[in-house]
Amino acid sequence: MPKQLDPSTEGFGARLVQFRKTAGYTQQQLADEIGASRRQVAYYEGESEHPPASLLIALAQALNVTTDALLGVRQTRKLASVSTRLERRIKQIERMPAKPKQQLLGIIDTFIAAHQ
Repeated sequence: MPKQLDPSTEGFGARLVQFRKTAGYTQQQLADEIGASRRQVAYYEGESEHPPASLLIALAQALNVTTDALLGVRQTRKLASVSTRLERRIKQIERMPAKPKQQLLGIIDTFIAAHQ
């Protein structure tokens, strides 16, 4: 499933400030860590809603967060480790008429109970 921007989250600059403070950095310390100037860090925190692509990975590593967290991207709900093959079959089962679907789910429940 695709990733979506979460509109309820604050902007990039506010997230950067929050992550920087949580990590215990001053603007200068973060700038030194990522090889940028303090002025650049201040700009990205205050005036820019456009994250610096060239510094994004370095920022994420220095702040010990993911780039998705910095960008405000949230993962849509998805089953944890379901294979594509299994996912296709589940979708096919969901499209079945009620009676055959119920019978099939009964069989699956029997197998699961036998292996627990």
